[in-house]
Amino acid sequence: MKGDRSSPFIKLSRLCGSALTQLSPHSLLNGGLRSAVLRCGDVMRGLIFFIALLCGMSAFAAPRCDVQVPTVTADLGEVRLAYQSIGRARDPALLLVMGLGGQLTHWPDEVVVRLCQQGFRVVRFDNRDAGLSAWTHTAPAINLSYEALRYRLRLSVTAPYGLRDMAGDALGLMDALGVRQFHVLGASMGGMIAQHMADMAPGRVQSLTLIMTSSSAQGLPAPSDALLALLATREAPNRAVALQQQADLLAALGSPAVSDDRALLLQQAELSYDRAFNPEGVQRQLLAILAEPSRVELLNRLRVPTLVVHGTADPLLPVMHGVHVAAHIKGSELKLIPGLAHRFQEAFKEPLLAAVLPHLQAHRGDGQWARL
Repeated sequence: MKGDRSSPFIKLSRLCGSALTQLSPHSLLNGGLRSAVLRCGDVMRGLIFFIALLCGMSAFAAPRCDVQVPTVTADLGEVRLAYQSIGRARDPALLLVMGLGGQLTHWPDEVVVRLCQQGFRVVRFDNRDAGLSAWTHTAPAINLSYEALRYRLRLSVTAPYGLRDMAGDALGLMDALGVRQFHVLGASMGGMIAQHMADMAPGRVQSLTLIMTSSSAQGLPAPSDALLALLATREAPNRAVALQQQADLLAALGSPAVSDDRALLLQQAELSYDRAFNPEGVQRQLLAILAEPSRVELLNRLRVPTLVVHGTADPLLPVMHGVHVAAHIKGSELKLIPGLAHRFQEAFKEPLLAAVLPHLQAHRGDGQWARL
């Protein structure tokens, strides 16, 4: 068997089969005893195969749920969206919609893998003006400070595009992928975009999962001025300053129950910056949020199975934002996670998955549970 690189299980199976089938007809093991031994060999080979199958399941699942698949681009006319499709094309599709300035890489890889292993084709993408995606129009000049002041005075805000336009981008991406129906999971601004998607295409969105998001209604608790200032501070004279600013923002969005490692925050900021840095694009996204009117009427007419997940320690969109969203979507379910803030911190990944996975499985649409 020199040069045989088969797995140990296969080698053992071959060895057992060879030893038993090569029994001499003149051997003492003949007649009924010989038959019994051969039957035992068959059983043994079957058992070995079953053990190999069990041990190999993770290997089978790994290529299917490979988060290192290439990032490709869909040209939708007004925008070019960078995306990844992870999992089998025949599985129910789950679209992940990221928040303000977020990139598709901000969805934790281990969370994406877990979602895929539940039997979903996971699609994550960069919104227009973020990451490797682009808004192809000539960008107009904006004055964020002026528009932010108008927002505080409850005056109308002018934005180059709106969240409903961004929802149209996401629907266009699923059109480009040939996906008719799908599930949507949105976080923060991504949850706001997801609400519009369900309103624009109620026959296509099979379920909604809204994490740390809002209805944009007047009267809900506002974040602190200091946090808003960090959000708006996106321009930097050089890379080093930009990394420090992003690490400051990540720390401010974290849970007080978790002690952040500054070096890790800087590493995360570095990965984001080196992939793409578009501060003007983030400002345009922020204007789209500020220009958004209340979505209460929109939420009242939604009839899609919806899960709302919110943290009790969210500093950007305090917990009443999530409560308000759930109160206005008929039949929705609300899950509050103690201590969760406005980031996917390591300590809260399992509680988030425990909240989200049952909802997704209950509404997956193909009548099946996870398939490997």
